[in-house]
Amino acid sequence: MSVFFEEKNSFTVIGKVGQGFAADSQSWIPPLWQEANNNFEEIRSLAKTDTEGNIVGIWGAMSDLSESFNRWTDQGKYLAGCEVLENSIAPIGWTKWIIPSYKFAVMKCSQSSYQEIFNYMINDYLPKNKYTIVGAIHEYYNPVETNGDLYLYFPIEKRENK
Repeated sequence: MSVFFEEKNSFTVIGKVGQGFAADSQSWIPPLWQEANNNFEEIRSLAKTDTEGNIVGIWGAMSDLSESFNRWTDQGKYLAGCEVLENSIAPIGWTKWIIPSYKFAVMKCSQSSYQEIFNYMINDYLPKNKYTIVGAIHEYYNPVETNGDLYLYFPIEKRENK
């Protein structure tokens, strides 16, 4: 299992937001993705793209209930969305979040290894390497990779935008 580190300036995500109990996330998060995917055409023109025109990122962004981007407690908020241009305005029915700048410890996983990787990072890797989680954990889906894998982004240091 390999961990890599990424310093990421703040970025903007527009998506479908929901909130609920962490223990029940499997019941309330998938419908957010279904709604976001079914209505993606409404935000396609706002999506941030690379030089080849590929969308740069699909995010499952998370925050505490106050939207301060702190870790979930027994409840949390989740935004199923797309990375967009900074000055984008969310259409009606969509939510815009500006994710703060962090240094992240990142690990790739599949849907089937998600919980194992998450637990490994929280309970083993981060503590053994003296890292503390300083914000909400996010999921990143690389649109160019179509195998269903994702990356878990664990914020370990708050950063200033460069």
